[in-house]
Amino acid sequence: MKRDAQSTQEYPARPEGPEPPAAPSSSDPAAELEPRLWIFGYGSLVWRPGFEFTSRKVGFIRGYSRRFWQGDTFHRGSERAPGRVVTLLEDRGACTWGVAYEVCGEQQVAASLQYLNVREAVLGGYDTKLVSFHPQEKEAGEPIQALVYIATPQNPSYLGPASEEDIAAQIIVSRGCAGHNVEYLLRLVDFMRYFCPQVEDKHLFSIEEALIALLPCLCHSEKALEEAPGVPQKAERDNFLQGSSRRDETVGTA
Repeated sequence: MKRDAQSTQEYPARPEGPEPPAAPSSSDPAAELEPRLWIFGYGSLVWRPGFEFTSRKVGFIRGYSRRFWQGDTFHRGSERAPGRVVTLLEDRGACTWGVAYEVCGEQQVAASLQYLNVREAVLGGYDTKLVSFHPQEKEAGEPIQALVYIATPQNPSYLGPASEEDIAAQIIVSRGCAGHNVEYLLRLVDFMRYFCPQVEDKHLFSIEEALIALLPCLCHSEKALEEAPGVPQKAERDNFLQGSSRRDETVGTA
């Protein structure tokens, strides 16, 4: 059983984040020489990047599947009750959808990498890798080289595979500095349904269904959903994908 999808029409058609500045003119030689970097996010970065960027694109990378196999004792869990957040698993023939952010100029590139090093590597246990990002737009052209953060089995917080039911049960009881683990799951589900409706993320949606089975009140009505502990309230749900001029706080993982 899935949550009521009728409310999805209320969502704006863009991820949350600082308003990107106007792109520099292609005729500007200085703009062509400045350092540029694309950063691909497939977890909380899709709705809350937390750093300034120049542009963003929804799209996918090939050869990886998204899995709730990384433990989290800071952002979405604690030492006593670790949460579950996503990482990537090498999977030939698979693809993972998310958002790629373009950062330009020495200051913007350095600031974003410094921020993400703390958020993803130090606090999250993630390593970096270069991947080929394919924008959603048909006229996008060639794939874009992008930096991605991946938690491997070698990091101490890695939890590994579990059934969707066991993952949902762990998510329900976990909360960290960035909020409830349930919020993390539902925001990621919402992103996929609103921006990638043609994609069936079986692992993600199966965990959502297992969560609803454990919390029956979630499937009764929108009112019940809004009143559920740790679930984003309606105002937040209406705005989490909307552009924002403010800089976000340090939260989330990949």
